[in-house]
Amino acid sequence: MTTRRAARAARTARTAGLMAVAAAAALSLTACQSGGNAAADGSGQNVSGSASLSTGNGGAPSGAETGSGKARTSAEQVRSSVHTGTPAAHRASTPAVTVKAASPVRTQTLADGSKAEIYELGEQHYRLKIVSRGSVLATLETKGHDAGLDANDMFVVLTLGGEVHSWMGGGHSGPGTFKLAGGWTAKVTKIGELRYRAQILGNEGAVEATLETKGHDVGLDANAVYIVLSAGGVISSHG
Repeated sequence: MTTRRAARAARTARTAGLMAVAAAAALSLTACQSGGNAAADGSGQNVSGSASLSTGNGGAPSGAETGSGKARTSAEQVRSSVHTGTPAAHRASTPAVTVKAASPVRTQTLADGSKAEIYELGEQHYRLKIVSRGSVLATLETKGHDAGLDANDMFVVLTLGGEVHSWMGGGHSGPGTFKLAGGWTAKVTKIGELRYRAQILGNEGAVEATLETKGHDVGLDANAVYIVLSAGGVISSHG
């Protein structure tokens, strides 16, 4: 009888030991699951792929967050930076460019007392503005050739070199043939509405140059003799 009671006591002790081991294993498993898969070195830091993504400052997020929610936020920020091409902190709007108005290279008083403002636009490319009392009265521009203007019997020539010459009067109304300054002769013909042509003839009658209006006045520097032909057929020269 004593032997059977001893055996039952031994079996009861072994059963209690097995239950204790099982309980310890369950507690260990629960601890592992709630610990977020801690690192094998015991540091407790999360080493998942999301947490290891850089935020663009060359290292891990400040404080080494271990929560999966903040790791996902970090990953989303990185994906946003990659999508836009430039981190938000480094993006900057293009500054507005202010273009200053060109200033005249010089000013000059014309024959009638008005002022000429001369602008250099490029090689052999000049613009002249005739200004009186703060208002621009007329504009001339060289575009591969000299330019001229009849401004109420004041004649103005702007040359390819940016020189300005003006004079008053001396006009002849075409069609016709007229003597000009410097020994030149002008043969003026009408070829259409507001269209006149002037052939500039040398001493022997050869055509040395031709002026033609196409709805606007024209001018010419003929060896330091300045000629204007208006759209109305008036020609004048000065030298």
